Amino acid sequence: MSWTRNTVLIDGKWHECADVTSVYNPATEEVIGQSAAAGVEQVDRAVRAARTAGVEWGRTTGAERADVLDSLRVRLSADRSQLVDAIVAEVGAPVTVAEDAHVDLAIELIAAFARIAREQPAEWVIGNSTVLRRPAGVVGAITPWNYPLYQLAAKVGAALAAGCTTVIKPAELTPLTTYLFCDAVLGTALPPGVVNLVPGPGSVVGAALAAHPGIDVVSFTGSTAVGRQVGRVAGEQLKRACLELGGKSASVVLDGADLAASVVGTVDSAMFNSGQTCSAWTRLLVPRESYTEAVAIAAARADAMIVGDPVDRNTQLGPVISARQRSSIANAVESAVRRGARIAAGGTEQIAERGHYLRPTVLADVDRADPIAHEEIFGPVLVVLPHDGDDDAIAAANDSAYGLAGAVWSADRERAVAVAGRMDTGQVDVNGAAFNPVAPFGGWKASGLGRELGSVGVEEFTELTAVQL
Repeated sequence: MSWTRNTVLIDGKWHECADVTSVYNPATEEVIGQSAAAGVEQVDRAVRAARTAGVEWGRTTGAERADVLDSLRVRLSADRSQLVDAIVAEVGAPVTVAEDAHVDLAIELIAAFARIAREQPAEWVIGNSTVLRRPAGVVGAITPWNYPLYQLAAKVGAALAAGCTTVIKPAELTPLTTYLFCDAVLGTALPPGVVNLVPGPGSVVGAALAAHPGIDVVSFTGSTAVGRQVGRVAGEQLKRACLELGGKSASVVLDGADLAASVVGTVDSAMFNSGQTCSAWTRLLVPRESYTEAVAIAAARADAMIVGDPVDRNTQLGPVISARQRSSIANAVESAVRRGARIAAGGTEQIAERGHYLRPTVLADVDRADPIAHEEIFGPVLVVLPHDGDDDAIAAANDSAYGLAGAVWSADRERAVAVAGRMDTGQVDVNGAAFNPVAPFGGWKASGLGRELGSVGVEEFTELTAVQL
């Protein structure tokens, strides 16, 4: 399958771009398509188009926005098969993961934002004041490569629900899904200019978008290092930056918990999407007396996972996104081993002639202070650490520069909730609870600023005006 798109979307029309970049399949390392490589001039045109369109779009009612979002949901649902194919091809996500966690979840988010647009009050009264909720303006949406469609739904869906207009800059490695998303947008009644697309290098397009004075809110998902740059530029202009960044989330197993279920659940989270998930539970903290057994369970689970062609429905782990990413992950594991870590499962050896594959890896005997226990690896690597009771486990979980997600496992629900309430992180799942697409998602500390999803995610793209009567 091949996709060749050399256009940018500005003011409701596709415009050819002189420069293009190739898009590669991480499973085959072959070129599967091309994308436009926009420049600063296209960014400026897209922002101006968004500002013009925002005058009318910002005055629409919540019900009108909800109707458009419902229409977008229908369009995306009709294109589900093509979206799945694109994500498998450019991300390397196994087809079952692409269906459930990438496409179906993204469609669910759009449906949720439609409900919120209908239900969230546009004004309310406090004493002698009427508070008006108003769209913040033009949103610069800079999306990552690991969940390209999901992140579009989270950012653009919330922005549209709030009455904002958008300029999208997808990741250079995965722009094809974004083209399909914008094709679906053009099939709705959204006015021209409300959604604009400018693919291209982050150092050019992303930087120009974040720094453009016509952008009112920058919504960025990516590395903490780049997030700091985006935050500095936004801060200089006193505009809002919503930053969803990295993580090194802890899964805390309390004594008395179902050890097998908790360890298996944690391994599954750490390896999901080939470990390329910012909220993955990549630090497993288990009672010291259960440590040896926990490592054995984790290793057995990891060893049993099927790594292979993402098109195969039996595959559980596809390749990681690029040769560079694979090298970074392997170097981190090998460095940890040289410092004393033990590979209980997996490893860094080449397992296929083509494709950026890695086995799911479990590391044991890691010192808590070791970098592999603190740094985000963004690959299929789990570190198992012992703890000496609830207080020690909480201290270890909070001993991190990050605070995006986490888990607690316990036979006592109240005890689990108490521990969860002491963890410095944005989300905590108790006993493997399901992901909630309308709960606030975002991080403490180096994991970012602001929240996505649900009504809180919509509020990130609004401003308030209090009118005294």
